[in-house]
Amino acid sequence: MKKLVTGILSLAVVAGLGAGMVFAQETGEHKAAGAAAEEEHGGTPHFPIHKPEQQEWSFAGPFGHYDKGQLQRGLKVYAEVCSACHSMNLVSFRTLEDLGYSEAQVKTFAANYEVQDGPNAEGEMFTRKALPSDHFPSPFPNVEAAAAANNGAAPPDFSLIAKARGVERGFPTFIFDMFTQYQEGGPDYIHALLTGYQEAPKGVEISEGTHYNPYFANAAALAMAKPISDDQVTYDDGSPQTVEQYSRDISAFLMWAAEPHLEDRKRTGFMVMIFLLIFTGLIYLTKKSVYANKEH
Repeated sequence: MKKLVTGILSLAVVAGLGAGMVFAQETGEHKAAGAAAEEEHGGTPHFPIHKPEQQEWSFAGPFGHYDKGQLQRGLKVYAEVCSACHSMNLVSFRTLEDLGYSEAQVKTFAANYEVQDGPNAEGEMFTRKALPSDHFPSPFPNVEAAAAANNGAAPPDFSLIAKARGVERGFPTFIFDMFTQYQEGGPDYIHALLTGYQEAPKGVEISEGTHYNPYFANAAALAMAKPISDDQVTYDDGSPQTVEQYSRDISAFLMWAAEPHLEDRKRTGFMVMIFLLIFTGLIYLTKKSVYANKEH
């Protein structure tokens, strides 16, 4: 009887292994056939073609903080490059004092921009130099004008783009993200996009007026041309004037623009966690004291 059971189990194991091998082989063949069919019939791949690499940021983790020097460099990149197309309608000039600028410096910086105001006594709108209380204005009068000047695609506002953009990291990475408190998907994506422009591979056709970038989340190409190149912006602190450095600095600046109170939030969260640990300990000691002389 024992030999019979052992034989049956052996046959079951062999049959299971065989079935598994057949299933794996068929699955592999189906995947290969699917890829071949997709290539043959011009199927649409999943975007982005390449996922952004996780970067090291000073503001990452539970004790993260902004590097004010980096934020100031990022502001310079935005002012000299990005502001020609992108607005930051939700960010006021006065908040630049958080980056280490004085009130006078902020006032001087704001005066470089013009904003629409009014109506005046005659009921007409007029333009004036921006004040610290104003927000970063749009370089275009309306969305239609912005789209017309950029191949039909209106440049998005940059106020919250670092929180609005990102790429799904998939299973099981997102589970680890809950423990590592990974929240830098937006800056990682922006950095990858700005450094990811390249020539389209052989056999890949893109629409006229678009530019190949495998890190773009919606297609293989986008309307925005490569916006920045080496030595385009002059840094006063001696930092490298490269596309890599520019991309990191503007990504960090846009993260600050989207979440200027990140440092306060993380400090508050840490204090709450310490309080909860102490409170839990006190509750446990109280429970032991109350029930120490009680029969269980």
